[in-house]
Amino acid sequence: MQAIDFTIVLQAWPYLCSGLAFSLALTATAFTAGILLGTGLALAQHLEIPVLGHAARIYIATMRSIPLILVLFWFFFLAPVILGSLSPDGRPVSIGPTSTAFITFCLFEAAYYSEIIRVGLRALSRGQVEASQSLGLTTPQTYRYVVLPQVARTVAPIVLSQTIILFQDTSLVYVLSLTDLVGATSKLVQLNGRFVELYVTVALVYLTICSLASHCVAILKRRTAGHAAQR
Repeated sequence: MQAIDFTIVLQAWPYLCSGLAFSLALTATAFTAGILLGTGLALAQHLEIPVLGHAARIYIATMRSIPLILVLFWFFFLAPVILGSLSPDGRPVSIGPTSTAFITFCLFEAAYYSEIIRVGLRALSRGQVEASQSLGLTTPQTYRYVVLPQVARTVAPIVLSQTIILFQDTSLVYVLSLTDLVGATSKLVQLNGRFVELYVTVALVYLTICSLASHCVAILKRRTAGHAAQR
């Protein structure tokens, strides 16, 4: 049995950092796209827009009922075939694992962010909308300048909590052989066999990042509770 030696971590640190950078980039992209698309889905349901509202409910229910890893596999294997069937030559269209990961995470997280935002919309007093419209604001202006900013402050802690889960879930791209933080660690372990040192290190990295983010969630919750008490 090899003696535990964490000096190997120092040698592998640049490669681990490149994997961490990929995980953070995937998290940031999925968060941004998920919030934007999720807001649209939430508004489509909240405003009861014909067809769109019903389609949004089906989309959200489907995404929230299927494990993320299964969605990754579906998109990776089935999307090229489906897109190929729509092309003139009928050949599968190559998407690639990186594009698969980014697109899948964006679409998947949008369903979860949508539900969070929809709850925030339902919690907001109807009087806010009526007061805005009495001042002459249109419906788009009311939601852009009055409703959504208040909803954002209310749901910020829950959104950040979901983003922590999103960051942890990025490790699933390992099944697509992508070099995220876990994927980079696994490849290094295959090369040098130092699984104890490397997996302990990657666990500490996740622990540190998620603990700091959880601390931010606690701060946001206190501030949100303080604003609610002042009202």
